[in-house]
Amino acid sequence: MTAGEAQQAMRALPLVGLEAILGGTDPLVLAPHADDESLGCGGLLAACAQAGRRAAVLVLTDGAGSHPNSAAYPPERLRAVRQAEARQAVRLLGLPADRIAFLGLRDTAAPTHGPDFEAAVDAVIGALRRFDTATLLSPWRHDPHCDHAAAHLIAAEAAGRAGVAHLAYPVWGWMLAPDTQLAGTLPQGWRLDIAAFGAVKQRAIQAHRSQYGELITDDPAGFRLPGSLLRHFEAPTETFLSNP
Repeated sequence: MTAGEAQQAMRALPLVGLEAILGGTDPLVLAPHADDESLGCGGLLAACAQAGRRAAVLVLTDGAGSHPNSAAYPPERLRAVRQAEARQAVRLLGLPADRIAFLGLRDTAAPTHGPDFEAAVDAVIGALRRFDTATLLSPWRHDPHCDHAAAHLIAAEAAGRAGVAHLAYPVWGWMLAPDTQLAGTLPQGWRLDIAAFGAVKQRAIQAHRSQYGELITDDPAGFRLPGSLLRHFEAPTETFLSNP
């Protein structure tokens, strides 16, 4: 299939409520970086909070690689900033302060095999148990970023070993060129109506100020969330895939 066919299929998925996606479970969102939880799952997290479900977030990497040439924000400071931003974002979405945790793996170096991969899998299983969650959400397998791909693999292995459901949410996958060839079958799953939570989702995304280009100004080559991606997440729906 092509990315364009996959994107078209995702836009046509049935529109359902929270129960159809999660059943009776509480979800754990595995975010490769602080901000992915708000971009891909901000509406779902807000809907969970409103419904009294105890959602949780686990951030995989430390995010310290977004501005490698900044003197004002060296890795230790940037790491702390990104954690604070994530805490503020999930607070805005309605999660208690104790429902977010950080694995702190090195940005752009999340493991896909070996001892570090096994340790990450064990940590995700530990978080599922600690937060008492039984659905694990991770990025779509075709998200074109190394940490997103690693998060998907870690989640798939952790969900299998823990015996919990594994769903996927696309982030950078929406930005794939339509003619990009992808392996596998067309996406299946659902779209969640998040119109009631659109405003709070936008506030949560904007809480990640370090990724917008205005906070860290001494690294012109540093990462900045592109407007084309941000515009996609203004949509009144979020996408969750059952064949992640």
